[in-house]
Amino acid sequence: MIPATEPSAGRALANPAAAAAALPSQFLTFMLGEEQFAVGILHIKEIIEYCSLATVPMMPPCVRGVINLRGAVVPVLDLSARFGRASSPISKRSCIVIVELLDGEQGRQVLGMLVDAVNAVVDIGGADIEPPPAFGTRIRPDFIAGIGKAGGRFVSLLAIDRVLSGEEIVALARAAQH
Repeated sequence: MIPATEPSAGRALANPAAAAAALPSQFLTFMLGEEQFAVGILHIKEIIEYCSLATVPMMPPCVRGVINLRGAVVPVLDLSARFGRASSPISKRSCIVIVELLDGEQGRQVLGMLVDAVNAVVDIGGADIEPPPAFGTRIRPDFIAGIGKAGGRFVSLLAIDRVLSGEEIVALARAAQH
């Protein structure tokens, strides 16, 4: 198990150089449609093959269901739907990335992210990380911790604590019930 101790990876810092320095240097890259995203590896617990999910009634569209992970119930979020897009179609390469987040109230929270395909773990140095753009992205700007350059391509580095915010998911679930 990899501890989730990534310091301030999702916090926006006023100084872009400080923001890049606060991000980890190794990231797991994955695909959603044709776009490449990444999450700091300190948040990643494991990657599992897509398996059938138990659906939970009255959940927002981004909550695909739950899985039993060695006796623990783990909610699985469809990252594409979380970004306001259509739900991800399930394919041979679909994976569930199990992440662990620090939650102020509950301690550690384990969640699954449904992604279209997992690529690789890449090293992205601070010099290759730019601050997130203020506009022009297809997802909410506060979901992006920075833009990294890896293998000649740009990759959106996710502020995973914001993307998988428990309070926001609960608020979406309440809105779906009404």
